[in-house]
Amino acid sequence: MSNATNNIILIGMPGAGKSTVGAALARKKGFGFIDSDDLIEKNCGKKLNEIIFESGQDGFLEIENFINATMEAKNKVIATGGSAVYGKEAMEHFAKIGDIVYLKLSFKQIAARLGDLERRGVALKAGQTLEDIYAKREPLYEKYAQITIDCERKDVKTIVAEIEKKIQ
Repeated sequence: MSNATNNIILIGMPGAGKSTVGAALARKKGFGFIDSDDLIEKNCGKKLNEIIFESGQDGFLEIENFINATMEAKNKVIATGGSAVYGKEAMEHFAKIGDIVYLKLSFKQIAARLGDLERRGVALKAGQTLEDIYAKREPLYEKYAQITIDCERKDVKTIVAEIEKKIQ
């Protein structure tokens, strides 16, 4: 582990499996689990799609950045929202408190896994497509990741084992 707080922060596109893998990894390591989207909803008292509708995409990203940048955690697996990488302060904070792991999946796989983007609370600007956000976010995931796990055609157990192996 890279630091005293022993956190593992998962980043990646919506649908990459951050919450599923994160919960399984936390159980395996005996860590707590934080889903940052749930934390945002709890702090705001609203669902993500309601926050985005009321505050706009930029307003939502400010809220997400603030909550992530001020998160205190020790011995936790943190599954971030797909847009967390837009928050420079949040990503700098995460790098200080844990190991950032990018769950990488092809655009084709992400598109196949995702349903209604709006209902799911994906931060999209008007006219923006899933392909647009994939192209915009992927370089950011690569930039902030300390560890990249290729999740293509792998089950949760395999991904968890790969993360544990790379973090030791």
